[in-house]
This record gives sequence, structure tokens and C-alpha cells, in this order.
Amino acid sequence: MAVREILQYGDKRLNSICEKVGKVDRKILNLVDDMMDTLYEGNGIGLAAPQIGVLKRVVLIDLGEEEGEPIVIINPRITAQSGNEKDYEGCLSYVGYEGEVYRPTDVTVVGININGKPVTYNATGLLARAFCHEIDHLEGIMYMSRAEETHELTEK
Repeated sequence: MAVREILQYGDKRLNSICEKVGKVDRKILNLVDDMMDTLYEGNGIGLAAPQIGVLKRVVLIDLGEEEGEPIVIINPRITAQSGNEKDYEGCLSYVGYEGEVYRPTDVTVVGININGKPVTYNATGLLARAFCHEIDHLEGIMYMSRAEETHELTEK
């Protein structure tokens, strides 16, 4: 469909709590298509709708071919979590920086898919971290507020 502009740190929309999606309609499906185009252009592993200026509870995660199909989840909620691990995170809305963030190592996430059907994901490792990071975006939270330190990336 279309590559959209990714909002950058400082844009107030990134600090907004997103609205729940009432119905999966053509508008939401077009949004998902645009999110996919935008994510792949940006070379990220996850994108939340508010990062492209749409304040709806829609998340896309794609960890690459080894991890299977991309995940699109609408109205996601973390219903269980365990473990705690610190690791580096970056963000397409804060390019050129990374920070160490504590996240659960295991999460259960529920929501609906693009067909409007309930889905549940039991995620571990990087997928669990990605779910937490993207769901935070839906609450207006960027990883930097959870990071102990943020570092500017430099080419070596």
C-alpha cells in the first residue's frame, strides 16, 4: 500500500494512549498493509500504529524468516508475564540510539487477528520483548523511559 512517515521522539502523538479497535474493517486492513510496508522499509522488527500517527491499538511484529509469519495483533493485552531480563532495545521512532531495558522473559498476549478472531501468543525471549515494547507504544510509553541508560550508536 504505502510507506508512511515514522514519527520521531518528541512528537506528542507518541505519548498518547491509543483507542481500542471496535471492528476490523477495510480501514484497519489498509492500516496493517501500510504498517508492513513501513516496517520493512525501516528495517525494524516491530511497529505500533501510533508510530505512524494512527492512535489505534494495532501492533505488527516480524522477527524474520526463522521465526515464521509476521504477527499482527489488534487490541493486544499482556495477561501473564514472568522472568526479568535486561537487554538492549532500539526503536524506529528514536533512530540512532539504544538503551538497556528490563523486560519479562515470558509473556502471554491476547487480542484479535486481522479476521477479527481471538488469538493468544505465549512468547519468550525476543518475541516477548518485542510484544512488551510495541504494547508500551499503545500506552504512550517509549522504551527510553524504562531504560537505565540510553546510548547514541556510532559507526565503528
